[in-house]
Amino acid sequence: MKKKIGFSVIFIFVIILLFSSMIITNENEYKLVREFGKVQKVIDKPGISLIVPFIQTADTLPKEILFYDLAPSDVITMDKKTMISDSYVLWKITDPLKFAQSLNSSVINAENRIDTVVYNALKNVISSNSQTEIINERDDKIAEAIMANIGHSMDQYGLTILTVETKRLDLPADNKSSVYQRMISERDKIAATYIAEGNSEAQVIKNTTDKEISISLSTAKAEAERIISEGEAEYMKILSEAYADESRTEFYSFVRSLDAAKSALQGDNKTLILPADSPISQIFLGK
Repeated sequence: MKKKIGFSVIFIFVIILLFSSMIITNENEYKLVREFGKVQKVIDKPGISLIVPFIQTADTLPKEILFYDLAPSDVITMDKKTMISDSYVLWKITDPLKFAQSLNSSVINAENRIDTVVYNALKNVISSNSQTEIINERDDKIAEAIMANIGHSMDQYGLTILTVETKRLDLPADNKSSVYQRMISERDKIAATYIAEGNSEAQVIKNTTDKEISISLSTAKAEAERIISEGEAEYMKILSEAYADESRTEFYSFVRSLDAAKSALQGDNKTLILPADSPISQIFLGK
């Protein structure tokens, strides 16, 4: 009986010892193997690893991208105007050994460092621009400027800030209305200037166009009168030549008489009264 109990105790001890010597590393984490408190090894690949039980221990650090929400804070612009900034940070641990040595493997310590560095960078960016420039700037430009200001300052802690995004960069409630009203007034003045310049340019274009049209019409009218004059001259020349030929004089006189009679037949009354000695009457009478 005692042997069975002793065997069971040994078996349980072996099982405990076996489990104590095994650590499991997941995809989204690092394992830091410590020996008497000092980091001996960093495991950054998923799987099962062995450690010396009771001598070595394993700490876990996150490997995925982490989110840190900064508290809203006041920042001062270049023209000494106060604005409210509310931002968040995406970051990750890139060097777990350095992270453990500099920040004691503490995410909270890391967030405190991030808070200070990001706030200082944000303050530097905002203080180098006027309030109007900040309001007019797009968020991505502000984020780029903040990231450039941070640079590689977090490398010493074994972490990397991936991005700083501004949820809100606004005016304090007590002066927001007056600032927006001033900006609206400035935009109205700019718009009025553009409208005046546009109307002036439109009038110049209209005057130039009217002048060009007037010149074109005058040229066309003069050309038309010239063509008409040439046509009439040619017509008179043809008539002169026709009447100069005695053999054709009688025929052209007859044609002109018919044209005159046609012009006289207007309206509903188609009766033509001719004297007996007219050329047309003599034709109809066979004389």
